[in-house]
Amino acid sequence: MKELKAIVSAWKACRKANQRFALATVVRVHGSAYRSPGARMLISDNGKWVGSISGGCLEGDALRKARTVMQENKPLLITYDTRQESNQQLGIGLGCNGVIDVLLEPVIPGNTNVLTLFENLLTRNEPVAMGIVLTGNECGKKITRYGDGTVYSEITDTYLSNQIDKILARLFTDHQSRTMQVGSEQVFAEWIQPAISLLIFGAGFDARPVCAFAKMLGWDVQVTDECISHIAPVFFPQADRLALCQRTFVDREFNITPYTACVLMSHNYEYDREVLKKILPTPTPYIGLIGPRKRFEKMKLELEQQGIVFNTDHLHRIHAPAGLDIGAETPDEIAVSLLGEIQSKFTGRSGGFLKYRSGPIHQRTAKSDEVFKQVFLTGDNLRKTRGM
Repeated sequence: MKELKAIVSAWKACRKANQRFALATVVRVHGSAYRSPGARMLISDNGKWVGSISGGCLEGDALRKARTVMQENKPLLITYDTRQESNQQLGIGLGCNGVIDVLLEPVIPGNTNVLTLFENLLTRNEPVAMGIVLTGNECGKKITRYGDGTVYSEITDTYLSNQIDKILARLFTDHQSRTMQVGSEQVFAEWIQPAISLLIFGAGFDARPVCAFAKMLGWDVQVTDECISHIAPVFFPQADRLALCQRTFVDREFNITPYTACVLMSHNYEYDREVLKKILPTPTPYIGLIGPRKRFEKMKLELEQQGIVFNTDHLHRIHAPAGLDIGAETPDEIAVSLLGEIQSKFTGRSGGFLKYRSGPIHQRTAKSDEVFKQVFLTGDNLRKTRGM
């Protein structure tokens, strides 16, 4: 989501200068590649770009082909085969052992184009499923489906549009972005979710690097405390919101969604306990508490004596002590540990060493070796995630 925000921001900053743009999107990967389906890069007619579609090896060729796309105002589907050590097409030896399909499409000035669509997605701050036709006369045309069932389609072929819409409806369950065959056409079906929203309870000095690093990841960050001197803007210049809020009102003050991670790091035992009581019924999938395990066990016992029941779902969402075991000591190191755990929670990964991972880094289908991107796990799938 950080990449998409940067692309839209760059486009908005330059669109009044009569510049032309092309958008490159990774739509399919077989085998190994640096980026997964959904990676994007915005290219302007002055040769500058924002985002990436690889580790740097494909961008130059995409830049050259983007000039043609901008001149002809027609989308182009490109296939890069990096399985050969010496790739004559690109003039370099890549050795990535993958085949990457990239859609290059012109950003045509006007009321509606692909970037106005993404701008709208960012303002709505809700998940959306989008289908892009990659072949045939409808190449580049899109259909979007929102959680409330609203559908917008540019596709003139009614049958094709309806078939894609059925696929998009399923994305709200499996959350997997991939290219598939729909009738005689290839379609990239993509699940796009809001950025992670980080809510930090407690504005001590050790919360500052947590806020700063989270913003580097493109997350939305809110910081709250009961002490007005703690939440001075000079301490948290990157925060999206600073809120002075009493512990008894946190459930009313903040909109906590399935995309919100909550971190309790006030170092005030009674404050953390009361905040935990307030946010426990919310849909947040992650509640991290700084401090030793015994501290949380004491909180849990006291809240149970008040009639609060900790079920399996609650205990799965609570991480106490919070963070990955990386030997963190300093505030900066603790911030890395915390954010690493939150990232792994939201992507359904264990947070261990990649060298010990038995399968490939990116998730792939068993039959075709095609990479798919599964960006968020909820409900039963989230509870089944290993190591959480």
